[in-house]
Amino acid sequence: MLGFTLSALFLPTAQAVDIQRWHTPEGTQVLLVSRHENPIVDIQIDFKGAGSAVSGKDGSEVAEFTAALLTDGTHKLDEEAFNARINELAVEVASGTGGESAYIRLRSLSNRQNLQPAVQLVNQALTQPRFAPEVFKRRQRQSITALKQNETDAGFIAGRAVTLLNYPDHPYGASAKTNEAGIAKVGLGDIRNFHRSRYGKNNAVVAVVGDLNRHQAEILVKKVLNGLPDKAAATTAVPAVPPHQAWQQNIPFAGEQAQIALSLPLITRDDPDYYALIVGNYILGGGGFDSRLMKVLRDQHGYTYGASSSLSPAAQAGPLTIGFSTKKASTNEALAAARKVVAEFIKQGPTEEELQQAKDNLIGGFPLRFDTNAKLLGYLSVIGVYDLPENWLDNYPKEVASLTAADIRSVWQRRVKPEDFNVVVVGAEK
Repeated sequence: MLGFTLSALFLPTAQAVDIQRWHTPEGTQVLLVSRHENPIVDIQIDFKGAGSAVSGKDGSEVAEFTAALLTDGTHKLDEEAFNARINELAVEVASGTGGESAYIRLRSLSNRQNLQPAVQLVNQALTQPRFAPEVFKRRQRQSITALKQNETDAGFIAGRAVTLLNYPDHPYGASAKTNEAGIAKVGLGDIRNFHRSRYGKNNAVVAVVGDLNRHQAEILVKKVLNGLPDKAAATTAVPAVPPHQAWQQNIPFAGEQAQIALSLPLITRDDPDYYALIVGNYILGGGGFDSRLMKVLRDQHGYTYGASSSLSPAAQAGPLTIGFSTKKASTNEALAAARKVVAEFIKQGPTEEELQQAKDNLIGGFPLRFDTNAKLLGYLSVIGVYDLPENWLDNYPKEVASLTAADIRSVWQRRVKPEDFNVVVVGAEK
């Protein structure tokens, strides 16, 4: 596991979101936005370096199992009692993983009768997870079943294959190596070791939104993390993505359609070219029916019902990916047409009309990205995990508004080479 002229009306003249940020003596990073309109508090605790990117090369999903099992019971409460306590307190608790971090999330009323016991419950989940054998075995079976089902889907196969071409020996390829044998061989000992080594106060990022002031948030953070090791034993650093030759992989698959994916490692969260890449991607394939890929592949040629491109910024180079399906008989022509669209966009850059349309949508829609506490919580998490500046939300529409067509053309010519795309065709004809 991440837009916005209508006019200057939407550009903030003062800080739109007041983010308070500090670190505890143990190194925990805390981000708080106080919103007192409703008596609700949303909390998300991320642990850097505990996500799917560190599950290992054996396809075991140990990171995913560890995070999921946190909310399946504690030493004091079995799974049923844990869920009953959640219902009794009228709170929401969830846990899971992204690529580079694992998280646990809480939503509660802000009154002491609900919030304090809810925080204690989350603290138990973090520091005293039950890791019950019967629950783990059930999750293990469910994971294997889900994998088998996914392996019948051409889009899943294409995504996994192109990820492995992008990151053959890099942690970002770990999730694409998930396999039945790896899932089956992981044990509770592996999960306990992962939890002990990856969940510490120093690699925790706590995002808080809602009806709390800073003093209250400081007390909350101390209570919710109490009992965790001060330092995680494992490192959270992700190595750079090494350059390597681009490849095309053709994978046989039954059916009338071929699924095509083109991808390459490209963008980081703190990328100096972030906004030019984001806006350029919107014009290329991220803007729905207005994008070039849709206009050419769908409207002009009728090769596909839908074609899109996406960017996945990460600590290191996350991918730019283009995806679409087409009739098998049209595979070569459709792939050539997609390549031509990309090459022409890189060479020419956007038109002024395309750029204005992109700005109108990205800037105009930007306030809706964090119009609820839950949405804002997700952004605080991203800002903390990737060490982005507190004014990132304010800067986004300003940076988008300032871009010129020449800016975008220059960045895409310098950063994106058509010959560097890895290509996967699922359903390739023999």
